Amino acid sequence: MRQSLLARRTLSPSTPLRAALLPLAFALSLALSGTVAAQPVDGPTGLDTDDLRTAETLRDAALRGSPAFDIVDELTTTIGPRLAGTEADHRGVAWAEAKMKALGFDTVWCEPVSFPYWLRGHESGAIVGAHAQPLEVTTLGGSVGTNGAPLEAEVVAFPDLAALQAVPDGSLEGKIAFVAYRMGRARDGSGYGPAVGARSGGASIAARKGASALLIRSIGTSSKRFAHTGQMRYAEDAPKIPAAALSSPDADQISRLIARGETVRVRLDLAAVTAGIGQSWNVIGDITGRETPEEFVVIGGHLDSWDQGTGALDDGAGVAITMAAGAAIAALPEAPRRSVRVIAWAAEENGLLGAREHAKQVGANWPRYQIAAESDFGAGRIYALRSSTSPEAKPVIDAIGRVLAPLGIATEHGIGGPGPDVGPLVMLGVPWAQLAQDGTDYFDYHHTPDDTLDKIDPKALDQQVAAYAAFAYLAAETSVDLGEAQKPATPPAADPRREGAAR
Repeated sequence: MRQSLLARRTLSPSTPLRAALLPLAFALSLALSGTVAAQPVDGPTGLDTDDLRTAETLRDAALRGSPAFDIVDELTTTIGPRLAGTEADHRGVAWAEAKMKALGFDTVWCEPVSFPYWLRGHESGAIVGAHAQPLEVTTLGGSVGTNGAPLEAEVVAFPDLAALQAVPDGSLEGKIAFVAYRMGRARDGSGYGPAVGARSGGASIAARKGASALLIRSIGTSSKRFAHTGQMRYAEDAPKIPAAALSSPDADQISRLIARGETVRVRLDLAAVTAGIGQSWNVIGDITGRETPEEFVVIGGHLDSWDQGTGALDDGAGVAITMAAGAAIAALPEAPRRSVRVIAWAAEENGLLGAREHAKQVGANWPRYQIAAESDFGAGRIYALRSSTSPEAKPVIDAIGRVLAPLGIATEHGIGGPGPDVGPLVMLGVPWAQLAQDGTDYFDYHHTPDDTLDKIDPKALDQQVAAYAAFAYLAAETSVDLGEAQKPATPPAADPRREGAAR
């Protein structure tokens, strides 16, 4: 029984992190021992007073302090950047598996994922000629290199991707196409969608126009002099040309020179290669439900990261938040009705590949997934709960929202969308929830060398753990089946904010 598990955790912590959970377990034990007999709650929520009180206790205990910051600290400090398929990524998988076991998950397992293995080599860029100066550039993920030697050509600038698309095929023969579009800043990240197309598909458009390479202004909101990487894709019917991002100040520099009527020539030297098939794993930890263990509430974040920073915001924070929320539920004297499943997704950055593989494995069994939610938007505080379920489940979402309200979280209906790794499950029919985070400054650091631990506020993580723990517990505990996501659900490729739009 869970009572004996709780006693064992309380008396015999086997790791420093488990020891950090002891105050939470103790608080839960005290709070739950004094609960009154279950009383029905108005409305078809499938939750009683004890259920809501348990969720409130989870919320308040996490808000006082959770292990989330320690988890992301350990991940980013001892593992560092985790480009999918690399040795560091494999060490991250082993770390995540061991961490979930130490946190008290009942079952932990790894689901294999295969994908094209892309590696970055050296990279440099410079304006040459009368206005010679170095440029801060980074190769886009999946790009080819400059074929072992520098590439030098005149730059032709375009204000946005549509302007590049509009020029005649072949008109840029021997030139470097430069898309200068500047991403807008927004709390919900809505500036991302209009900008990211230049990164994801711009190279093939430029190649059809005859260009020998593509440069883009970084897809980000920072004015710092570093470039933002990210995944790109080649169309099958277009030549493969090198693609790189410029720091925003360097993009401005090129734009100013061209505005003065100057001819700008740039030299690029990029080494990158897709080296066969890579391997990684989704790391999955379950807290077994007491009545219907074959049904799951899914929460998680992605374990891989780009190779320049340490992946603290994208997405070490999400992994830590959801692991800590799962650990809080695992410490309860009694498990919720359904199982809670925490997934550290693999290979998100290069195409949601772990998520796609998991959805493939789930297949026709998707109705076993009660609801899925993902933390993958940095470490800003949660300000809204959004969801898509069957209409009859709305009272359940409202009941969860009332528990989250003291955290400064509003319940919003009819807007939002699933996280990128949740997207493939949603396309099967799985209901989704979005615990919307404040991303005002997220794209200052996104996919850059500046994505590091110092950008994270531990108390903001505690607020998110509080929300995820209460949400996951109540979604797993309610006797109401949440049904399926309403159609048309916002698919990842159409969501204007999420990273899935770039895959």
